[in-house]
Amino acid sequence: MKPVRLPAAATIALPRWVIFALCLLYILPGLLGRDPWKGDDASSFGVMWTMAHGGLQDWLWPHIVGLPMPQEGPLAFWLGALCIKLFGWLVGDATAARLSTACFFLLGSVSVWYSTYLLGRRTEAQPLKLAFGGQPEPRDFGRTLADGALLIYLGCLGLLLPSHETNAESLHISLVAYSLYLGVRLLDAPAKRVGLRLGICLGLMALTRGWVLPLALIICLSILSVYLKQKYHRILLGISLPAAVLVTAAWVFAINIIHPFSSSPFAAWMQWNTRQIDMPNLDSAIYFFRYGIWFAWPAWPFAAWAIFAWRKQEKALHIALPVTYVVCVTALALMNHYPEQSILLPILPPLAMLAAFGLPTMKRSAINAVDWFAVMVMTGFAAIIWFAWLAMMTGWPAGVSKKVLSWAPGFTPEFNIFTFILALAVSVAWFRLVYWRISRQPSVLWRAVVLSTGGVILSWLLLMSLCLPLINHRITYARVAQDIARQIELSTHKSYNCIDSNVDPAQRASFAYFGELRFSGFLDQHCDLLLLQDSRSLQEKSAKEMTPEDRNYRGPWERIWQGRRAYDKDESFTLYMRKQP
Repeated sequence: MKPVRLPAAATIALPRWVIFALCLLYILPGLLGRDPWKGDDASSFGVMWTMAHGGLQDWLWPHIVGLPMPQEGPLAFWLGALCIKLFGWLVGDATAARLSTACFFLLGSVSVWYSTYLLGRRTEAQPLKLAFGGQPEPRDFGRTLADGALLIYLGCLGLLLPSHETNAESLHISLVAYSLYLGVRLLDAPAKRVGLRLGICLGLMALTRGWVLPLALIICLSILSVYLKQKYHRILLGISLPAAVLVTAAWVFAINIIHPFSSSPFAAWMQWNTRQIDMPNLDSAIYFFRYGIWFAWPAWPFAAWAIFAWRKQEKALHIALPVTYVVCVTALALMNHYPEQSILLPILPPLAMLAAFGLPTMKRSAINAVDWFAVMVMTGFAAIIWFAWLAMMTGWPAGVSKKVLSWAPGFTPEFNIFTFILALAVSVAWFRLVYWRISRQPSVLWRAVVLSTGGVILSWLLLMSLCLPLINHRITYARVAQDIARQIELSTHKSYNCIDSNVDPAQRASFAYFGELRFSGFLDQHCDLLLLQDSRSLQEKSAKEMTPEDRNYRGPWERIWQGRRAYDKDESFTLYMRKQP
């Protein structure tokens, strides 16, 4: 027997303008008005920026002004570089690159919504008919479930930062969601055209973050076909798999023909892929469950309940397909001995879809518990942000103000009326939402997650409006890059051939972008300048400071500058000039 019994009044869908506004409020803060951040955000932008200002070889061989970056794949960088080409002159290169991130997010959100909508319309997903009628229509039920899935997807904590960074992960998760949509279409009515689209999607996924997940998905979907006693696995293996291989092979063929920079990223790309497959061990299992609990909140409790509630209909497509994706991604995460949060991202779209089918079966007490948890945590977090901002702007309480400003030394707060009004309006809207949820006790299905999603949007928007200048001041390398550029101009009058360096990819991208520094390329060069990153704590422990010659940089060298970011007391940079014989 189906576990769902509810009236048509519970399937009132959200207005389209509300869904659109929520998506904009979610994605726009954090994309505009900031520098590239340290980590994958800056390094990925560096690859895009290098491509946009380079030639064909730069597009085929991903690198950051000479530093090879073959690990993931070129597709996300191509799209970001294309946005820089089209819009960089208008909004700046960094913001233009993040326009691609916004498009990726919209693709993922639309895919999650339509996938759930199609599954929710199916006969086996419909609620039981009521004795005197009044049950919802299939389209109304599917649309309400789709609204719930989208709210859950937006409310997942693990999605928040990657969806606002300039990296391949944001495109990867969106392609996973789109492949889910195509999987629903294929399993609903097997067609060669849909199989071809799915293969192209999986090929693009391989060009984004490797071939391991696309290959695993084809295998798992084929197993699901056999389990459901259907024959669409013939389309998967006969059309989708060859199409995916051809899409990926196009890039491999191009780099083998053109041979950019007299080398090829293929070997390093294959090595990065194959190292993700190994036997599961305890460390990977501990990492998965330790970080997965908060990463997939609030999706996983609803998804777990959906599996339990629909346990007698395990072959129903709205349960079997998302579970197949979840099992596939989980297995790959456990086999990866190099744990990182990006391996958990593909689990979010199927979890959100699965969680939506748990909403109609949840007990009121469980829904209220999730709501109260969201209200207490998110309201408390928002209050902390407001309190820290008021202390920073007014200087009272003095202790709190000093503590906040010490987090970013050298930062001077400035009042911005626009961000203040925006933050105030969103805070008022949050309290109105909480009042609506508590006072009216609505019966609509998506009531269970509206506070969790609203709280995430509230907290992120407050951070990215009130605190963005402070965060940007702390994280950016812009000031260090400009200091280095000024010193180089004073010492060389820009008459140097290149800079050799040991800085990491994010720092290299930031220095090249903000300081217009010319780093060494693929081929070994006899550079006039040398930029080294050091750890001050390690220097203090060593008997003497390591010279460039100690690091196998042929000299002799003369130190002409040393500096660091204001807040970072451990990281330091030293600039050397080669002494003339």
